Amino acid sequence: MDAEEHKAAIRRVAEAFGAGDIDAVFAEATDDFEFTLAGNPPGGGTARGKQAMVDAIKALFGSKLEGGAIAMTVENLIAEGDFVVEQARGRARTVDGNDYDNVYCRVWRFRDGKIAALTEYMDTELARRRLWT
Repeated sequence: MDAEEHKAAIRRVAEAFGAGDIDAVFAEATDDFEFTLAGNPPGGGTARGKQAMVDAIKALFGSKLEGGAIAMTVENLIAEGDFVVEQARGRARTVDGNDYDNVYCRVWRFRDGKIAALTEYMDTELARRRLWT
């Protein structure tokens, strides 16, 4: 894959997040996918394995967010080699009526045409107040 194909994959992932289609999000990932959330998230910062991530996100989004989705707006994509850096904004509403509008900087790593790893930087304090309670 080249840089434009990598960026197209990230755009598809963002659209799938907005539709609440977590299976489509991770259709682009390797089975040994690794996710690192910077900051101080509950349970530690790194999770391994695609299916574990699918299950965790479905449970979290399904129980905390209206429609089980975060509408993502990709603001910038920078690609070089096997990496894409994405700047994005997310908009969602929690099931208890609060806005969950976060900002993201994500570093995606590709391997053999699939997403192998993601490091995400976001407002973890907002997530703690709205999602991780």
